[in-house]
Amino acid sequence: MSDFKKVTDTVSVSPQIGKADIDAAKDAGFKLIINNRPDGEEGGQPKNDDLAAYAADKGLKWATIPVVGGQLTFESIEMMAMALKDADGPVLAYCRSGTRSCTLWSLAQALTGAMETPDILAHACAKDHSGRPGAGLLPLRHPVLHAMVFGTGADRCDGNTGHSRPRRQGRL
Repeated sequence: MSDFKKVTDTVSVSPQIGKADIDAAKDAGFKLIINNRPDGEEGGQPKNDDLAAYAADKGLKWATIPVVGGQLTFESIEMMAMALKDADGPVLAYCRSGTRSCTLWSLAQALTGAMETPDILAHACAKDHSGRPGAGLLPLRHPVLHAMVFGTGADRCDGNTGHSRPRRQGRL
């Protein structure tokens, strides 16, 4: 069963996908799939080339922007921004859990100025369409990091989007 988490109307993220997920992505109207995992990150992980070929057979575009967990680079953020800009329809990005893909999306938005920081955070921390906590800036659920962005307060980024603007401007 596919675990696509909607970040915006045009971008969703997911944990590792397989061929059945590619079929589901096609049926859901995605036009581009972005792989943010390096090959061999985990035993039994499908190979990028195999999934890319399968997606191509289904008429989906494919981009590979592999990022080792915890090792984001400016180049990978730029590549994500370009892939999103050039997409001609809805995008599904995936990694091991979806968090890395959501983080790349967030940083690409900040880099290009496509969204203001509070809006990026609202999307990245929002509940998805099924009511589950959203796509994945999970570190912002940590009270100290949350306070840096939204100011002090008891509420945290726990899937509620009550933050239309932060109480105090902060930087990621």
